[in-house]
Amino acid sequence: MSKISRKVNIMLFALMALFVWSGSALASYSIIDLGTLAGTTSSKGASINNLGQVAGTSGTRGFIYSNGAMTDLGTPAVAYTTKSINNSGQIIGYAYIDNVLTSFLYSEGTLNTLSIAGQVNAINDKGQMTGQETASSSAIIYNNGTVTNLGTLGGTMSLGNAINNSGQVAGYSITSSNETHAFLYSNGAMSDLGTFGGSQSMAYDINNSGQVVGTFQTSANETHIFLYNNGIMTELGTGIAYGINDLGQVVGRASTTSGAFAFLSTNGIMSDLNSLIPAGTGWTLTYAKDINNLGQITGYGTINGKTHAFLLTPDAAPVPIPAAAWLLGSGLMGLAGVRRRFFRA
Repeated sequence: MSKISRKVNIMLFALMALFVWSGSALASYSIIDLGTLAGTTSSKGASINNLGQVAGTSGTRGFIYSNGAMTDLGTPAVAYTTKSINNSGQIIGYAYIDNVLTSFLYSEGTLNTLSIAGQVNAINDKGQMTGQETASSSAIIYNNGTVTNLGTLGGTMSLGNAINNSGQVAGYSITSSNETHAFLYSNGAMSDLGTFGGSQSMAYDINNSGQVVGTFQTSANETHIFLYNNGIMTELGTGIAYGINDLGQVVGRASTTSGAFAFLSTNGIMSDLNSLIPAGTGWTLTYAKDINNLGQITGYGTINGKTHAFLLTPDAAPVPIPAAAWLLGSGLMGLAGVRRRFFRA
């Protein structure tokens, strides 16, 4: 490594250290307890669209929360996993029926089985879905009954976790060296996003600008969060990122020496969401799973000793006070050539 690159690297991480876990520039949030379906005692929010509709699971049944009410999706009498909702209110998920993995689409009040042997994990506004085909163990795009196999990174499996409105897919795959790496599928090709020196990374969400978030293992076997943007993979902190909106705001579950909690990252500033809700609510927010373009967040936490889904709504738009510092950090990365390969060394 050159002396210039080393100095730039030190400057970059010094800047990041100044702002990490700060919440002073972020809006406060109101919180709604989404409750549970009748006969169940727990719920988990999984996905939120730009209308503020939330899809999730209550007990072993899927739900949609809309206009202040939680509605049962009419899921089969087996454990059902709700995965994603688009801006038309279409919801996808999967369940095991007679030990066979079966995927579903909820649309206009009706839950129907999809003609695919496998699971679907995400749906975009065009109705395109991604997930995994059981027979090939490969990531797919499912569109109007047609399955497109996306292949792998040279290994035995791949899995699509997110799809944007351009049909780009993010997920992870086994490589030819039997490692698990995050990938971005775009324009008919699957690209390896690499790692930060460890052997594992996984992508969980992608926005309409092609920004990807997820997690990676370091060489010391620590779990860290990444944001991938235009060929640059940036570390945001420790934990897992599950969602990103079109503004580049990231949510997930952070892990620190003082504990684990739901987080929000705006302009590279990571904040404990528990510090952004009113005091005395009784909530402990543990997982933030998704964020829409209005800044609304869903996930789950504990209240009165029970696990419940929540909906957070910002009182005001975030004020990007440290954006200049974050952009300076990004600029330093570009000047030094600090890209994915640099961090993998």
